[in-house]
Amino acid sequence: MNWTLALPEIVLALSGLVILLAGVMQRRGQAFFSCAMMTLLALVVTGILVVFSPDGTGYSHIFINDGFARFMKVLSLTGAALSVVLSVGYAREMEIDKFEFPVLILFSTLGTMIMASSGNLMTLFVGLELSSLSIYILCAFARDRVTAAEAGLKYFVLGSLASGLLLYGISLAYGFAGTMEYAGLQQAVRGSTVLPAGLMVGIVFVLVGLCFKLSMVPFHMWTPDVYQGAPTSVTAYMAGAPKIAAFAVLLRVMAGPFGSMTPQWQLLIEVVSAASMVFGSLAAIPQGNIKRLMAYSSIGHMGYAMIGMAAGTAEGTRGTLVYLVTYLFMNVGAFAGIVAMRRRGRAVSQISDLSGLGRTDPGMALAMAVFMFSMAGAPPLAGFFGKLMVFYAAINAHLYALAAIGIVSSVIGAYYYIRIVKIMFFDAAAPALDRSPVSVSFVSVGMGLVTTFFVVGLGPVATAAQAAASALFR
Repeated sequence: MNWTLALPEIVLALSGLVILLAGVMQRRGQAFFSCAMMTLLALVVTGILVVFSPDGTGYSHIFINDGFARFMKVLSLTGAALSVVLSVGYAREMEIDKFEFPVLILFSTLGTMIMASSGNLMTLFVGLELSSLSIYILCAFARDRVTAAEAGLKYFVLGSLASGLLLYGISLAYGFAGTMEYAGLQQAVRGSTVLPAGLMVGIVFVLVGLCFKLSMVPFHMWTPDVYQGAPTSVTAYMAGAPKIAAFAVLLRVMAGPFGSMTPQWQLLIEVVSAASMVFGSLAAIPQGNIKRLMAYSSIGHMGYAMIGMAAGTAEGTRGTLVYLVTYLFMNVGAFAGIVAMRRRGRAVSQISDLSGLGRTDPGMALAMAVFMFSMAGAPPLAGFFGKLMVFYAAINAHLYALAAIGIVSSVIGAYYYIRIVKIMFFDAAAPALDRSPVSVSFVSVGMGLVTTFFVVGLGPVATAAQAAASALFR
């Protein structure tokens, strides 16, 4: 047993326990900031350990550490750290200034890391539940707000249903192969000339459970209400790290144990991807609340990212990974702007509240414009390169219809992104928003620079994504 393979996870878990003790020992109302800073330090240290962790399989083959796992873990840790920074500036106003808040983000991130390194279906489930249970609490963390309580309850009920479906699919796969290890499942599938119907049903249930976490159509019904009701910094986290982890599991499971069954599940992925792109693009058009608009936007973006998976190739996986990188940065940046939408100390979330922002706060308006154009896929911003790579992979895999649907959906989606830019720069000015805290401005400016000059780092990111994809298609 090579326990050092999981050293980053061990360090993060112990750090969470230490931060909990530190929070309990401090005076109520004064522990949030120090615990948030300790959480940031723990996430940074864990990220360094992940980068330098060795390849290998440990703990009786239930834990895998390879280039793919490291890539996804670094993305998850980055999303978690940025979300903690976003929460610092408006903690008291958002009613989340309790020391448990950053600790819950830490333990949710620990679950995402376990998912990325899972080598066993039960390890996958444990990591998923650790991450999900923390997010259920985070959604309802501002418990005095009815919308937050509603968001937490809806996500908990529907998430529990999805977890049950996933567990049922795992049980069917175990019943067929007699093992839950990915290597054993892969060997059993390759050794069968005719796949039993029970296994195919099991794969469908596993896909359903993971598609729920990704808010893919038709398992998206929780997304708009939860995005709107949860504290904005929680929404920023939910739209990043957990979805990256769900994609990590989906890619590892479908390319590994069920990789030889690609012709059987490929059409299902294509249908889910196309439905998500089309629905996300159309449903966002009439939205007046920017958080609900971002929810439908997220549904569409997950559909674009799944195009690469539908290709079933290393090139497609590389495209998906690059897309997730671009999505993380532009999404966190956009939510930094939404966090800063406060007027006279109260949060506002209507798109009309951004009217004339270009005159009252040019810096914030410019940053939001960059993120909106990037999400629309305008060159030379980060979102353009993400979409280009997944569309290119789909065309090379002869998925012409799926690529065409993606391009048309992208054009439709550009309408509501450009509409926000038009409201900010051309509509009559609404009363000025409050001045943003330094932490929120830091995230907004940083993500804006990354999104704008992503082409400079495209080479290293694409190389790292190629190495990660190669680890799955050995």
